[in-house]
Amino acid sequence: MRYNSDSLPSHSHAALDHVHDAQTQRKIINRLSRIEGHIRGIKTMVTEDRHCPEVLIQIAAVRGALDRVARMILDEHLTACVGRAAQQGNIEAELEELKAALDHFLR
Repeated sequence: MRYNSDSLPSHSHAALDHVHDAQTQRKIINRLSRIEGHIRGIKTMVTEDRHCPEVLIQIAAVRGALDRVARMILDEHLTACVGRAAQQGNIEAELEELKAALDHFLR
């Protein structure tokens, strides 16, 4: 998956060989859509001046959901991208890219 960020290197795969499992991609997109809706709900809670602990509980739920999506993406990356890089003899570059991304993720 290509995640552009000023602080992260872009994925170096050629467009044609960078293919992910369509079912996994749909699951990730569906989860992100639910998270997006949940965040809108939190925004509404703040707008309505709801009790702070209620808002914090909902924020914790979103953080947990984002962590689960990150695990799905990491699993897909290890299976598809790292596996493909190993077959193509590019494993070192792929692992360096993964390490850089994990450094940012685990901060």
